Amino acid sequence: MSDTTAPITLPDRLSQDPRSPFFVREMFEHDIGIHFNGKERFDVAEYCISEGWIKVPAGKTVDRRGQPLLIKLKGSVEAFIKAA
Repeated sequence: MSDTTAPITLPDRLSQDPRSPFFVREMFEHDIGIHFNGKERFDVAEYCISEGWIKVPAGKTVDRRGQPLLIKLKGSVEAFIKAA
């Protein structure tokens, strides 16, 4: 049997925040994984592969709107679709 679905290509930059211009709702229909410096991270809120950074929440700290404060970590970033 041949698979007729096209392979999914992840964008260079993706955000979980619906207010962001880098939010793509269709990408979140799939289970996306992030390897940062060789280790899988589960707390990534935004990433950019070409610039080599991720944004993660800074503990339980929130801004005045109740959104988590994010810190930027630089390193090697690889995004992938997790197998079902």
